[in-house]
Amino acid sequence: MAADLETLKSSLRIDGDDDDELLKGYLSAATSYIKQAIGDENGVTGFYEMEDVDDLFETAVYALAGSYWYYRTSITSNTVNPVDLVVDSIIGQLRGLYSQKQDEVDDNGDQ
Repeated sequence: MAADLETLKSSLRIDGDDDDELLKGYLSAATSYIKQAIGDENGVTGFYEMEDVDDLFETAVYALAGSYWYYRTSITSNTVNPVDLVVDSIIGQLRGLYSQKQDEVDDNGDQ
């Protein structure tokens, strides 16, 4: 299941549709960022749909898109990490799984 707008809005407790286009952009950016941080789908076909990957991937996408929403202003009195610790931790886990699956593909010549 892919990350969707309604779930993101629910997690952020956003009613209405005034910011839907902005939130869609955040979902798209978060998805791209995380896939680029882990590995593309060409290396391991179907990786992001695998049962042990799907929930972690979606959680990371929602967390990062939520961070984009909360820290969307350029002026702030707080220090903001470019990638929050939850997303960073999940990306680390998914990189390990991706590497393991990629080794299996390389060893077998197929999936």
